[in-house]
Amino acid sequence: MTATLHSVRSTDGTEIAYQVAGPTDGRALVMLHGLAASMAAWGSVIDRFAQRYRVVTPDLRGHGYSGKPVSGYDNPANWAGDVASVLAAENIASGAVLLGWSYGGFVLTDYLAERGTGVADGVVYVDAVTGTPGHDIQGAQLGPAMLAAAPAIFDEGGVHQIRAYLEAAEAGFYGDVPGPDLQRLVGLNLVTPPRVREALLTRPPRDNDATLRALDVPALVIHGLDDAAVSADTARYIAGKAISDARLSLWEHTTHAPFLEAPTRFVDEVTHFIESLPAKGPAATVTSVTMTTNVRSASPPGGRTAQR
Repeated sequence: MTATLHSVRSTDGTEIAYQVAGPTDGRALVMLHGLAASMAAWGSVIDRFAQRYRVVTPDLRGHGYSGKPVSGYDNPANWAGDVASVLAAENIASGAVLLGWSYGGFVLTDYLAERGTGVADGVVYVDAVTGTPGHDIQGAQLGPAMLAAAPAIFDEGGVHQIRAYLEAAEAGFYGDVPGPDLQRLVGLNLVTPPRVREALLTRPPRDNDATLRALDVPALVIHGLDDAAVSADTARYIAGKAISDARLSLWEHTTHAPFLEAPTRFVDEVTHFIESLPAKGPAATVTSVTMTTNVRSASPPGGRTAQR
């Protein structure tokens, strides 16, 4: 499956890189990765989804090919603007499914809070938080491995952060993730600047509960019961108390990256959810496109090639 790499200027001028794969007339599936990852984190599921859907995978600001501004990570409008700018650049104005993994769930919910659900027919949360971690927010309950790793992963020195990520991996971050995928994930963790990791995890308290309760499109919530990075109680809260129309899928013997631990099941469950949604409506015209740079074919940080 051929994928192309693009970039767009967000509302505050930050360059946001993103990859597109799949049929141009397919329903858009926009996948937002987690903290200290990138578009390279998704592994084989991109190729599988791209057989049916138009798969758009941005690098969050501060990650991968995207710009790494000094500040602005505490502003929900910036995160929403990043997603909106990618959607606009691809002329996606309706019928999309928005998926957020881990911290990507927070970014997704910031987008919904700031921009609403007009573009979306459904949303998917995968081992996700929907608010600021570390503030006793029910939609952002961290697991023991993440709580133990958090101080050290802000260290600019290198040795402590490497040890913290390796110990987190051993403590249940990624469970049965295959060796090459695990190496890629840890590598992505380490190439993300420590100042960015700290900025994301020290944002002012924000729970986004009102946004979740007002959600007017169906939601699928997937979570590994053995996830030591984000507690499964977070998923139970998101699907059981916050969102009125949510399907909760708790996976036994699965940790923080179900799309790598059980890719076939992951693709099947997400596809089943998407196919249960109303048929995609006619494409709408978007007029708020910001400046887009040239298409690139390249290897995103972490080694996953854009030409497959």
